[in-house]
Amino acid sequence: MDGGGNGWATREPKDLPKKRRGAARTGAARGLGFWARRHPPATPGVPVESCPMLRPDYDLDAWRRRIPLLATTIPMNNCSQAPQSDITRAAAEQYLDSWNTIGMDWDSWMNEVRLAKAEFASLINASVDEIAVFSSVSEATSAVASTIDFAVGRRKVVVTEAEFPTIGHVWLAQERRGACVTWVPVRDGTIDIASYDSILDDRTAIVSACHGYFVNGFMQDVGTLARRAHDAGALLYVDAYQTAGSVPIDVRALDVDFLAAGTLKFLMGIPGIAFLYVRRELIERMEPLVTGWFGRADPFAFRVNHLDWSATASRFDSGTPPVINAYVARAGLGIINDIGASKIRAWLEVLARELIDGGRARGLRLHGSDDVSRRTATTAFIVDDSHAVEAAMRARGVLPTARGPVIRLAPHFYNSREDIGVALDTLAAVINRA
Repeated sequence: MDGGGNGWATREPKDLPKKRRGAARTGAARGLGFWARRHPPATPGVPVESCPMLRPDYDLDAWRRRIPLLATTIPMNNCSQAPQSDITRAAAEQYLDSWNTIGMDWDSWMNEVRLAKAEFASLINASVDEIAVFSSVSEATSAVASTIDFAVGRRKVVVTEAEFPTIGHVWLAQERRGACVTWVPVRDGTIDIASYDSILDDRTAIVSACHGYFVNGFMQDVGTLARRAHDAGALLYVDAYQTAGSVPIDVRALDVDFLAAGTLKFLMGIPGIAFLYVRRELIERMEPLVTGWFGRADPFAFRVNHLDWSATASRFDSGTPPVINAYVARAGLGIINDIGASKIRAWLEVLARELIDGGRARGLRLHGSDDVSRRTATTAFIVDDSHAVEAAMRARGVLPTARGPVIRLAPHFYNSREDIGVALDTLAAVINRA
């Protein structure tokens, strides 16, 4: 469904407060036509007509009208934070209204958490009983790590240098429990799948690998990695924070054992909630040391002196779930599922090509591979003082995100080719001015 979807998606911008309603209309007016009249295509000298895909296979204009920030700004920071939509705002307001008018509605609130789990399951082709909920991917990773007994048998944990720091920190903390962390190197901004061959062996308990590299968007071949890990008798844990919502993910086809993602990036949500997929065949043998009352077979039995386990991945749940975050997560996930991850990916590959070719034409230095089939939605350019560049671009109405030596431009389904041109022009102008 284009521009529509779940219960919140049917709320049109007219339902917004007057100030935000006007912003939504202005954003729609400025979104495509405004920039198209004032800026060339992303790659100078290449006419719009030469692009093989001018528009995505969904109603771009309708979706842009649902994101008020587009009235004043071009968000290119989805690898850090998604913009607010009228759909996700309405979801948050639904919880606040419930809290305000009913006072306590735990049955409805817990049902919303279950529905959010179901939306995530649908996104990755899993069953809802294979999904656990957490407040962060850090927490989810710690829970998975706590299920492994490093005192006996396999002790090696294979981790890539491309992981977001929190993942590496979790595994390094397990060395106190007997784990031995071994690192797969990043070279030239990428990871060679062959680098795993000399590391994986019969001592390996688990491989922890990001699907997408947070610095430059390089994307690993998770399916091949799963086969190699399993051939060595090891489990595979995947951090999909940088890909979920922008790349189709099928956990059954990929044959991963665990996959985690939060919602504040390409899943159009907010901080404070993350989901973990646990392959069904593993659930019964997993007893995480990181636990809480929602991990029990019946949390509301309130048995303080008895530790049992849910028969589903809910055994990984810990304390009271983040309820308002679940409302927003369900709404954001609904947007992605309504449009379709495959349609989103097709459009983002077009925009990635625009970023790479347009950046090269403007003399920008690309970080990592220029193969769009091996990239997430993020494209990174090497700059001096990335945080100063980010601040200067923000002042000019473009939201990038700085990481170390690079400035990252990460569009999403709502971005246009004109957005890409403006973002690249702005980056080039800031660099040249410096």
